[in-house]
Amino acid sequence: MEIQSLIVAPEPAVVSLHKWMEQVCVTACTIWRWRKRGWLTTVNIAGRQYLTRSGIEEFNRRVAAGEFAQTPKVPKRKGVE
Repeated sequence: MEIQSLIVAPEPAVVSLHKWMEQVCVTACTIWRWRKRGWLTTVNIAGRQYLTRSGIEEFNRRVAAGEFAQTPKVPKRKGVE
């Protein structure tokens, strides 16, 4: 019996922001807010936004550390004092 080894393609150095956005299931508006707040760092290549592998790893590290956690803001009901 012959054991076949799996060939794993190396991860790309950069990922398009749009593709990553689809992978993590967030909207373009959410990505815009994260970039505006400095939570997510992108690079501009030929007018398009990309994420580096290190940028994604840094974002994931900060998420796991709870750096972006906030208490939920519940809106007040109208007419209730």
